[in-house]
Amino acid sequence: MNRNLRRAITFIGVVFFLNYLLAILYFTLGGQWVMPGSLIVATIYMFIPMAVALGLQKLVYKEPIRKPLGISFQMNRWFLVAWLLPPVIAFLTLGISLLLPGVEYSPSMDGMFERFSGLLTPEEMEEMENQISMSPVHPIWIGLVQGLLAGITVNAVAGFGEELGWRGFLQNEFSYMGFWKSSVVIGLIWGVWHAPLILQGHNYPENPVAGVFMMVIFTLLLSPIISYIRLKANSVIAAAVMHGSINGTMGLSILVIDGGNDLTVGVTGVSGFMAMLIAVIGLLIFDRVFAKESIM
Repeated sequence: MNRNLRRAITFIGVVFFLNYLLAILYFTLGGQWVMPGSLIVATIYMFIPMAVALGLQKLVYKEPIRKPLGISFQMNRWFLVAWLLPPVIAFLTLGISLLLPGVEYSPSMDGMFERFSGLLTPEEMEEMENQISMSPVHPIWIGLVQGLLAGITVNAVAGFGEELGWRGFLQNEFSYMGFWKSSVVIGLIWGVWHAPLILQGHNYPENPVAGVFMMVIFTLLLSPIISYIRLKANSVIAAAVMHGSINGTMGLSILVIDGGNDLTVGVTGVSGFMAMLIAVIGLLIFDRVFAKESIM
């Protein structure tokens, strides 16, 4: 076993132990996947890969942190791609969803209200409907601005908690594998890492068991996109921005549709998988045809 693989396995083992232990303790002690508990647990969950990466790199291996893990704030055009590509994927997902049987365009957001019907009281639902009807701008555009702002602020900070582990530590240790193999391996690990939260209804509340497998497919498709941007930007910060922007804008893909379910529509559904596949193909064409130096 080579040195890089040994270090990667150590990282994966510690991260999974701590994350799964956190989830097991929370749920066995009676915790439910509802606000605010779910937000607190999810936030801690996201920062564990970062903590383990920093601990291993600095305290165990006693090596530098910034350059090996790609911590660089030197801006370039790939930061902009990281920020703006997620809403493109979200709107492309929306368009693909409308091609599915039983899915309709709903500018009045009937589908969204139906999804929230079990989470909000009738009074809260009525207040939300009134606020939307009085707004001079459609909520999808407000959501776009809010999602993009969150993507480069609070969501990027949370995304950094994960990305310093996946696209910082692991991508560095797996670099000997080459781009595609390392992206696939990281994508698999990243997807399985989500399992305890998915089983409690995160992302797939209607289908939590099937959602575990869907999440793995989602991370497998997303992994090469974020990995490519991390390498082209030469910064894990760009990866964190994309992660944050994805989390901030993915809701746009289901805001104005009615029908479908959490396995078929949305960025984490089949429609999103098709949109991300198109994005991967687009990056591949760019890399092979237009990039000065190919990395794919």
